[in-house]
Amino acid sequence: MAAKNEGWLSASWRRAQRRRCYEVLERDSLRDRLAERVNRALIVLIVVNVVAAVLETVPSLALRDQVLFRAFEIFSLAIFSLEYGLRVWVAPEDPRYRGMSATSARLRHMRTPAALVDLVAWLPFLLSASLGFNLRTLAVLRLLRFVKLARYSPGMQSLLEVLHGERQALLACFWLLAAAVLISATAMYLVEGQVQPDSLGSIPAAMWWAMTTVTTVGYGDVFPKTVAGRMVAGLTMITGIIMIALPVGIIATAFADVIKRRDFIITWGMVARVPLFADLDAKGIGEIHKILSAHTAQPGEIIVRRGEEARSMYFIASGEVALEFPDSTIVLTEGQFFGERALLHTARRAATARARSRSMLLMLDADDVADVIRRHPEVGERILAMARDAETAQPIRRRSDIVAEEMLPRDEQGS
Repeated sequence: MAAKNEGWLSASWRRAQRRRCYEVLERDSLRDRLAERVNRALIVLIVVNVVAAVLETVPSLALRDQVLFRAFEIFSLAIFSLEYGLRVWVAPEDPRYRGMSATSARLRHMRTPAALVDLVAWLPFLLSASLGFNLRTLAVLRLLRFVKLARYSPGMQSLLEVLHGERQALLACFWLLAAAVLISATAMYLVEGQVQPDSLGSIPAAMWWAMTTVTTVGYGDVFPKTVAGRMVAGLTMITGIIMIALPVGIIATAFADVIKRRDFIITWGMVARVPLFADLDAKGIGEIHKILSAHTAQPGEIIVRRGEEARSMYFIASGEVALEFPDSTIVLTEGQFFGERALLHTARRAATARARSRSMLLMLDADDVADVIRRHPEVGERILAMARDAETAQPIRRRSDIVAEEMLPRDEQGS
């Protein structure tokens, strides 16, 4: 029996350590100082690695500081390989892999783009050691370490989110651009092919001119010599301006919208830590992750006002928020929430919510939940069911969108 208890404690301790390691690597909590330091150290290491890889291509520096470059490369590869191994080890803690076995979760993680970038971060050393390649010949792979910064940059993650969300529109722009190049090349071949057979004597040859003109690069190595050719070139230039403006406008508008909605990175772990979503499966958490907005409230900032229509539910990721009722003030802290009735009914705010400290808030809008219900009824219904459970957990203050449970300190809630 003692041996069995020791084995259970050992397994429990390993799971706790794995969970803690996941929280540090993924910065699962915004107030985790150790996670913040580790993330900053990795960012610095990535930047210094990229700078070193660039400087090493300078012959004089590479010759003079060869030992230093080599030592730093070995140190960096040791850190990156350790990071990769730890990320694979903690993969079962990722909410995206809920319901999977530990092995399946790790294999799924190893196939993700982020994991492949992490692998490339130390793969050059493996290639050089096993195949005898000089690390300098693998400078391109080493420079790919810069891509690792996307994991730590809210702006980069927002841009990737925009590119993924607008992929259909961007693909349509690409086909329009391809059509413009093909039509322009064909027209120029017809009117200038006989005049400039070397440069425009075939449609494939004319496509080089069309591409440089449509993209407004205009190297100037080929230009029309006939009146008809100049007319085609003029129309191609105007078309090029329109073709370039389309994807730029799409990306800029969507990027501005994402930046406006999210002041900080919302991680899967951050969503899974919210008690209301603790029982959701990976699909449900994924849908919530897509529609959550993020807002950073400064001390004293009014988040919602008493009497205004309630359209959003708020979760406190970090900081403190005071709910100011006419006769009392209630303080909510990290992990608590308010406004769940906004997802269920049309209601008026019964209190003014004011940030007492710098607070990071997750916002769930009723319209977004309605959209999830239309697209994924089973996920939307689970969200509404959990909101109903929270609403009926304690007696409700009438004409309020705030549940009594929310207004109690956490210690009192558990009693």
